[in-house]
Amino acid sequence: MSTPVLRRGLRTLGMLLITLSAISPASSVFVIAPGVLTGAGSGAFYAFLAAAVVGVFMAFVYAELGSAFPSAGGEYTIAARTLGKLPGFMVLGIMIVTQVLIVAVIALGVGQYLSVVLPGVSPAVVAAVTCVLAAIVAVFDIKLNAWVTGIFLAVELLALAVVAVLGLAKPARPFTDLLAHPVAPGGGPATISAVMIATAIAIFAYNGYGSAVYFGEETKDAGRGVARAVLMGLGVTVLAELIPVTAVLMGAPDLGTLFSSPNMLSYFVQARGGSTLDTVLSLAVALAIINAVLAIVLISSRLVFSSGRDRAWPKAMNRALAAVHPKFGTPWVATLATGFIAAALCFVDPQILTVVTSTSIVVVYAALCLGAILGRRSGATAGAKYRMPGFPIAPAVALIALAFVLYVNATDPVIGRPSLIVTAAIALLALGYYLVVLRRRGGWQLSEAVEEEEPAPAPVRETS
Repeated sequence: MSTPVLRRGLRTLGMLLITLSAISPASSVFVIAPGVLTGAGSGAFYAFLAAAVVGVFMAFVYAELGSAFPSAGGEYTIAARTLGKLPGFMVLGIMIVTQVLIVAVIALGVGQYLSVVLPGVSPAVVAAVTCVLAAIVAVFDIKLNAWVTGIFLAVELLALAVVAVLGLAKPARPFTDLLAHPVAPGGGPATISAVMIATAIAIFAYNGYGSAVYFGEETKDAGRGVARAVLMGLGVTVLAELIPVTAVLMGAPDLGTLFSSPNMLSYFVQARGGSTLDTVLSLAVALAIINAVLAIVLISSRLVFSSGRDRAWPKAMNRALAAVHPKFGTPWVATLATGFIAAALCFVDPQILTVVTSTSIVVVYAALCLGAILGRRSGATAGAKYRMPGFPIAPAVALIALAFVLYVNATDPVIGRPSLIVTAAIALLALGYYLVVLRRRGGWQLSEAVEEEEPAPAPVRETS
């Protein structure tokens, strides 16, 4: 049986648009950033800055590994090629559970922001409908989806620009106050420990730039394109989130009221721009979340498709998940399955969804850092068209930061610790499935990389 092939309809720009849409900077600023402010006060500026440094190191790791293995399987393919098939399958187990759950988690935010104009609407119903519609749109040509996400992305970046202007045009305090005198939410100076703990949250606000690797098989000159999209994605994300957060901290009329507000961004926008502008920006955030759902469905369906192509499941299931639409060249069964399962999960308790997904990405990040180090030593990544500078500083520093994040989660009895336990349980289930099912079949059969349809440009000088 021939290997199913996805259509190469993207270039670097299209890949970048989908990647940025999955990150959803507006959602991060309006939904995740308040958690950083609650923990660190105006020290959130330093938390986002420190998270950006960690992001740079992880982006280097993703760029090199993604350029070596630009596969629809994403992180699990990379782990399997650099660490071995068993660790790779454990990463697949973690990713395939959490990615579909993340679609539901993100979709549940749509109803929250649409309630501004549709009071009383059921967030679960709105989320489920969003997932189904996103899956239907995602079946169409990948180039069309890139343009759709790009248009939505422009709207959310405009919303963030408005927030930035509101705070920076007439600041209530100078920027030097953020640098020299960061204050805690309850008054007094923000402590270093509080900023460090808040950094763990800020890291997740930037997360998603590595998603570019999932579109490697649909992008021309994928080896270079993935690396460029990862690095540019992080750069745009940091600017799109750090500047508005800084503007809010500088422009809020009263920091104490800001930190105690149940909706910090709404308080800020109303104080500086009025209730009408707050309504408009709330709708823009809802649109940003819808866009993120579409982008994450596109990503998750590639993962599901790749798992079927690699024959990870029963034969009939593999055949269905690996099906490629004859007209659009997309993994249509995997896409619809992802959307409909996510829609059903929208009716699960949101707390459960959060517990399952909150620490899994840290474990996957750690696996990639190890893969970058061992891949260099074994020569597995020798074909990479991008080489990170200063190796092995990036993966080593990132591992230290990730160890700290895991420590912070282990000390949190509400979400962090249960999430670690659930992530470990998923990994153990994947281990058991591999040993009991796949090994008896004769092993896990990873698909070989699909060759590009047209020759790549001449090599360029690698970064040393």
